[in-house]
Amino acid sequence: MLAAYRPLLRVPGAPAFIAGGALARVGGAMFGVSIIVMVSARRDSFSLAGAMTAVGVLVLAAAGPVLGRLVDRHGQRRIVLPFAIWSTACGLATVVLSWIGAPSWTLFLTYGLSAILPEMGPLSRARWAHVFGAEPDTLHTAMSFEQVMDEASFVLGPVLGIVLSTVWFPEAGLLVAYVLYLIGMVFFVGARATEPPVVPHHDRPDGYAVARPGMFVVAAVLTMVGVIFGSNEVVAVAVSKEAGQQSFSSVILALFALGSTIAGIAFGAKVFRISLSHRLRYAALGMFLLEAPALFVTDLRGLAVVMLVAGCATAPMLITAMSLSQQLVPPALVTEGMAVAVTGILIGISTGAAAGGWVVEHLGPHQAYAVPVAAGLIAVVLSSAFFRRILRAERAEVAESELALD
Repeated sequence: MLAAYRPLLRVPGAPAFIAGGALARVGGAMFGVSIIVMVSARRDSFSLAGAMTAVGVLVLAAAGPVLGRLVDRHGQRRIVLPFAIWSTACGLATVVLSWIGAPSWTLFLTYGLSAILPEMGPLSRARWAHVFGAEPDTLHTAMSFEQVMDEASFVLGPVLGIVLSTVWFPEAGLLVAYVLYLIGMVFFVGARATEPPVVPHHDRPDGYAVARPGMFVVAAVLTMVGVIFGSNEVVAVAVSKEAGQQSFSSVILALFALGSTIAGIAFGAKVFRISLSHRLRYAALGMFLLEAPALFVTDLRGLAVVMLVAGCATAPMLITAMSLSQQLVPPALVTEGMAVAVTGILIGISTGAAAGGWVVEHLGPHQAYAVPVAAGLIAVVLSSAFFRRILRAERAEVAESELALD
């Protein structure tokens, strides 16, 4: 199974950008849960913690396609490094303001500004799309490898963030998160050999990636996936705290990501002959069915097992959706296109975190699992209702790509 991934490591310069991306991903995976633990500890409010997370993610969602478009126009190195430094500076300001007990609105401001940052996922996937654009099976493996890296970071990141924030001091998780993110980004942009070339202005297609046929529907499905992620994160912390074992939330979240990591490794080694549109619909159904048991299991250890199994549907969904996003846009818009997909996830995470926090405080922690389950059901409805539209768009772009190669 692992032999399928060997060609990726043979690409000149790939190990360097993979290593940098891994560090940046771990830092990024710590942001959300570190803010939740920090704010709930310092301000004693899950609603405030959820709202602050929501603001950060919404800013990130708005900035993603804009930064993606800038990267496509000017190159990764010229755009990524300045914004990574900006983000880290604003993030460290958030840490200081929390430490000194500054008014909550100042934390909203600095944390929101810190979210104007380049997302590692689209940047790294754009490199693989450049390297393996003419080899669809190898590109599928590369996209799967990217998702495994994402999920592995979410196994380690939340655990590290929660442990640092509970064992040291509430701001420790966020502090380390920004340091890791900046170091990783510096190493990533330093790996020039695999950086995609900038498409000349006169060769760039008109319009925006989100307006390409099928892209909006894929982003909408991913919004529901994001709701699952955001609400799961808040609810895991809340149910663990109610049980008097707040640190156990890191186990629940890590097992969810571990299930996805294992599934992603297996998924990437498999060669598929059905369309990405078909796979999107099946993956949405899997996410809904595997998340639903969380409504009925109240024991923390039992819940951890449920989330391990539920996580197994995550990687296939994200691998498929990100591959489809890359497929639905021309090469000159690939970073922007995948940033649009990530924006859908981020809007969902923001909505899910806010909704999950509200339900926790008004209906109870465990009842809040209704939020991710409902989101999974909506994802099934969307991917089924617009299936033919996505399939037509996918086939049209494949035909256009084949014509360009000929």
